[in-house]
Amino acid sequence: MDRPALADALKHKDVVLRAFLGADGRLASIPTKLGKRLVVLDHIAQDFQIGQRYPEAEVNTMLRRYHDDYAALRRYLVENEFLERRDGVYWRAGGTVADA
Repeated sequence: MDRPALADALKHKDVVLRAFLGADGRLASIPTKLGKRLVVLDHIAQDFQIGQRYPEAEVNTMLRRYHDDYAALRRYLVENEFLERRDGVYWRAGGTVADA
């Protein structure tokens, strides 16, 4: 992933999240524009703990809380290097880290 693209997209984080996330935390839709999608993916990536491995079924359950098309979210997270996968196991590989 182009790290400067994420940094630039995050300048509008609050606006993007308000536009795409409902009060229940679910996505009204998955953004089609890359910059907005990166903001949403970064937000979702925060659910994944650094250093923890997740089986695909657990990833699907976590992503289903955001949108019914969890497979698309999973694919976007991997394609944009927020998650990595091997042999049906996923782990966090990127995104911002929230301050403790």
